[in-house]
This record gives sequence, C-alpha cells and structure tokens, in this order.
Amino acid sequence: MSRPEILFPLFAALETLDGVGPKTAKAFAGLAVEKPKDLLYLLPHSGVDRARRDSVRDVLPPVTVTVEVTIGAHLPPKTKGRPYRIMVRDAALEFQLVYFHARGDYLSKLLPSGQRRLVSGRVELFDGIAQMVHPDHVLRPEEAADLPAYEPVYPLVAGLTQKAVAKAALAAVARVPELPEWIDGPLKLREGWPDWHVAVASVHQPRSAADIAATAPNRLRLAYDELFAHQVTLALARATQRRGKGVASRATGVLQRKVLDSLPYLPTSAQTRAVTEIAADMASPLRMNRLLQGDVGAGKTLVAFMALLTAVEVGGQGVLMAPTEILARQHLESLAPLAATAGVRLDLLTGRDKGAERAAKLTALAAGDIGILVGTHAVFQKDVAFHDLRLAVIDEQHRFGVAQRMELGAKGAAADVLVMTATPIPRSLALASYGDMDVSVLDEKPAGRKPVKTALVTTQRIDEVVAHLAQAVAEGRQAYWVCPLVEDSEVLDYASAEARFQHLRAALGDDHVGLVHGQMPPAEKDAAMARFVSGETSVLVATTVIEVGVNVPNASIMVIERAEIFGLAQLHQLRGRVGRGAAQSTCLLMYQPPLSEGGERRLQTLRDTEDGFRISEEDLAMRGAGDLIGTAQSGLPRFRVADLERQSALMEIAQSDARRLLAEDPRLESPRGRAARLLLWLLDQDRAIRLISVG
Repeated sequence: MSRPEILFPLFAALETLDGVGPKTAKAFAGLAVEKPKDLLYLLPHSGVDRARRDSVRDVLPPVTVTVEVTIGAHLPPKTKGRPYRIMVRDAALEFQLVYFHARGDYLSKLLPSGQRRLVSGRVELFDGIAQMVHPDHVLRPEEAADLPAYEPVYPLVAGLTQKAVAKAALAAVARVPELPEWIDGPLKLREGWPDWHVAVASVHQPRSAADIAATAPNRLRLAYDELFAHQVTLALARATQRRGKGVASRATGVLQRKVLDSLPYLPTSAQTRAVTEIAADMASPLRMNRLLQGDVGAGKTLVAFMALLTAVEVGGQGVLMAPTEILARQHLESLAPLAATAGVRLDLLTGRDKGAERAAKLTALAAGDIGILVGTHAVFQKDVAFHDLRLAVIDEQHRFGVAQRMELGAKGAAADVLVMTATPIPRSLALASYGDMDVSVLDEKPAGRKPVKTALVTTQRIDEVVAHLAQAVAEGRQAYWVCPLVEDSEVLDYASAEARFQHLRAALGDDHVGLVHGQMPPAEKDAAMARFVSGETSVLVATTVIEVGVNVPNASIMVIERAEIFGLAQLHQLRGRVGRGAAQSTCLLMYQPPLSEGGERRLQTLRDTEDGFRISEEDLAMRGAGDLIGTAQSGLPRFRVADLERQSALMEIAQSDARRLLAEDPRLESPRGRAARLLLWLLDQDRAIRLISVG
C-alpha cells in the first residue's frame, strides 16, 4: 500500500523547508525529526510573553519585556573582559543593553546610534539601573510584525536555536493539507476538538500559555490522534491474529471437576470468573489472545492449569512456558499432583534435557502421549513438534515480546494463547502494551492467605534484626534476606551479598545460610535454591534474582536491605515471596535515614497496602510510564504528545473507538477508514499499514 499523494510534502526531505540546510537537518535528527511531518509533532513546551509595552517602567523586573527604543551612546569596555554597554531610551525611561564578549563593529551595525529598534529580552535591576543583558530579539520597526506577541519555546539539542526550530516548524505547518476527519464525529463534537490542520497550526502559533497547556483542546486532539493510531494498530494486530482460524475447544469440564474436588479449598470468585472467560474464548472458533493479570499469590497457576485441562480433554495438548528453569521446575512440582488426579501426563522440557532422554520426550510429544508440557524457551526449538497443540500459556509476560507470542502460536496451527503476569499494571499501561489482548484480572487472594505484616526499621538496628532472625530459625522458620543493588556493577552487588552472607553465617551458623546472586553459574544457583526449598538452609541471602515466582511456603520472613533504593513494584514482588504458608509472615524494610520524599512515600505505600493494583497506580504516578516497565524492553510506544500517566481516560476511549471502527470496517475502506489510514501514515504506524495490506 503506497503512501497517499496528499502527504508527499510532509514526507519530503527536511532541507526542502525554508531555512533548513544540511547542518541544521543533521542537528534535528537529535530531536528525532527527520521529515517535515515530525516537526508538526515537535511541540513547544512553554512560551514567552512578547507583547509590546510602552516602557520598561510599566513592569516589575526581573521580567521579559518587548519595547521600542531610541539608541543612544555606545560604551565599549575600557578593559578586556568587561561588558559592552549601549544606552537606550523608551517612551518613559533610559536603560542599558549589555553584551559580553561582543565585537564593537557588529554591535554598531545591529544597533546604530540615533535609530529606533524593537528590543525584546529579560530586564533586571542592577544598582537601581534597568539593564537588558543580551536581548533575545533586535528588530527594525518595520520588522516588528515578525515577532509574535506570544513566542513558543521548543526543546533544543546542540546545533539548533529557538529561532531555527520555530522557523522550520512554521514552514512545516505551511505545508499542512486539510485532511478528512478520522475522529468519530459525536466524540469530536462532545470534546470540542478542532480539525486536525487547525490543531497543528494553533499548537505552533499559541496566543497565550493556555494554548500550550496539556489540557488545551488542540493538544488533547493531537494526543488523542496518537493514542487512537496506536490502538488501531493493536486492534488490527488482534484482528489478524483472531482471523487466524482458531480451533474450537469445547470441554465438558470433567477433568476440571476431578481436580477441583481434590483441592482442600474453594477457588475464589475471581478465579472462577477467569476460568469461565477463558473457557468461552477456547470454545469459540477464533484464536484466544488473553492476558491473565493477577497480583502476587492470587492463584494464576490454578486458572492456567484449568485451561490446560480443557485443551487435553478435547484431545489436544497444552504447553506452559516459564522464563527460567527454576520456575519451570516449580510449576512442574506444584502441578504434578493435580495432573495425577486428572490422569493427565505432564512432562518438563528445558535446555538441560539432552540425548536419549530428550529424544524420548520429543517422540512422546509428537505422538500426543504427553498432555501438558512445562518448559523454558527450549520449547521454541525447531525440532520440538506437538501432536495437536491447542493452548500455549506464557508465564511472566514482560520476558516475552509480541513476536514470541506469535512464534509460540505457530507451533500449533491455531493454538490459543494465554499470558500470565504477576505484575499488576495500571489500566492505561495495560491498554498501551497489551491493547491487542483481552484481559482477565484476579483481584482476590485465595482463602487462607494471611496478610503479611510489613514494618520499617533503620539500618542502625541490624543487630536486633539478626537476633530476631536467629530466634525464628531456632523455631524452624525460613527467611529471605535481599541485598540491594549497589551501583550498576554486578561485581559490587556480588560483594555486598557475599559480605552479608559471611556476616549471617557467623551469626547463625555455617549450614543455615545459603547465597544466590546474578553472577553464579545457573547450576550453582539452582542448587542453592533447591537446598532452601527443601529446608536444608534456613536463610537465603539473595540479590533480586528471587523476585519472580519462587514458592517456598515455609519461608515467612523477608528482610529487604536498603529498601528505599528499590522501586515500589519490585518491593511488592519481593514481599509476595512470603505469606504463602500457614505461618504469620513478616516483611522488614530496612532503610538508611534520612529518606528522600519519594523513598518515604514508597515505603509508606508498601506498609499501608498489599493491593498490587493500588501499588502499581501509585508507582505510575511517582515514576512515569517509561520507567515502570523499563521502556527498553517494554515495547511501550513512545508518544510525542500523549501522556500515559495523565491521559489514561483518553486511552480507554481510543481503544473502544478503534475496536468499533474495525468491527464495522475491518479493511478501513469506508470514508472514515480511509481517513484513519492517513493518520497511520502520519504517525509511522507502518506495522498497521502492512497488516491492512496483508489482510
């Protein structure tokens, strides 16, 4: 699908704009501006009031003033390094223009004595004399119209001046065509948004600070365009994936019943609801693409296992993928008794399987003898073939990208995909990252889970903490001791964990303490974990490698050292490692005073609530979207105008609008659909454009 002709001028080279040469064009690349259309979305972040005044007397310095003056005497410096002064007079007051390191011949041309000029700049008082140091603008009276009454201020990088950016932006705005409207008519009316070309022009020619505010209608319109284009892309991806003919897997639930009857507790209503949503998806002929979002310990594994049983009951197979070998083994151990109850063969495939053993597993898998396979990314390997893969469950989404989701789906011609994440994500971010998926949320804790007591202690009290730990170990309890990430060096992290390990061994006895950190060979890490899981060691000293998924029900104490330097979500994940058994659990957050304001807010939030969704909203408010899921690996779109933290409501409207548009017009052929294609071109949604042309 080729780019529409109406957009050609906006996709030309930057040098085709008035006043942009090769050097300036190169500098613009630092602002991610490569074409005129990119300049349209390089928005001013503030503005300066350049409205004309009669005299400097009418304002209260320090302040920016624009005033017409008559130029008087030039006073060059007597000694090197002193400023060059020029006396000027406006309608009511004499004051000075001051220049440092300036050449006299340049200044006498710019400001010839006896002539009138319009000067604009910041006026300050020095010893009672008003001075304007290095005026921003000096214009002849007949050029006065070139200076806007309110001047936009743009982001800059080396090699660019405000003047150059403003000039280029206006030249780009001059090329803006009137495009047909892609926003839903009633929505646009209700919000009072301007047309696209009007919004673009007014954002670059603000009349006051109100036009630059994020809440101005012109800005909101452009923010909505961005969110809408992103959601159209996701909705197209979702439709393409759904168009992939799924296989209807309708089960009677006989295997599920067997397992549920054998459990000592009842599933929560959230678990039951999620199981029902997933069953309905699997029974439909379209491919399932669902995110199962649950807080730490909300019982996602049971929900996923129920879905896997559906796949097996209809004669198919299921696969459960974990990001690490430790987690894969844990899934195997926790699910083995349930699989036995249901009479389903469950097996494990990891990178460790070699030779004859691996070959035997692959044969059983291809023959359909293995009903459910648990594994690491080893299940992606070329020679792994299923007899009839119906469902792929992926644990801990953010370790797998969209590409892998598709790749795994490809192992079964039409396998349903269920992704589990223990990171509660605020709704706006879930929409941005997983807008192509349907979402099930587990927002209740299973019965019998006791809340974890969370306390704050200062690092000065470490001896008391160790004494408390010795007492608990003597009573047969187990504990994690998490060491901070010292700087960015693994070597230092390792040193800090190593030092704490030696310290605790001295206090608690050699055989009681184990150690895991990121620099250990995987086999040693697994062995240390295994000793802790089996109860051989009572205390496990660790860097954050344990944050995801490790399950040791007997562990009831979590000590986090220097808790103030961890992020909220991370602290919440770590705390979730305890409180999994019958004993009352405690989490001690050790911090080094004085706390920064942010540090204090994080630790207090954690102490006050165990609700992961509340914690994630708070985290988003404090850190911003990019940091929250580590933008590098989050695949989170980078928006130029839209602000995910503050505009989550717009994101929701954009998602339902995009899905509705594609439901009515899947190939974007209607007048509004064609207009939406223009928007996709403008905002570089090439992926979406490829999806339409393929579809």
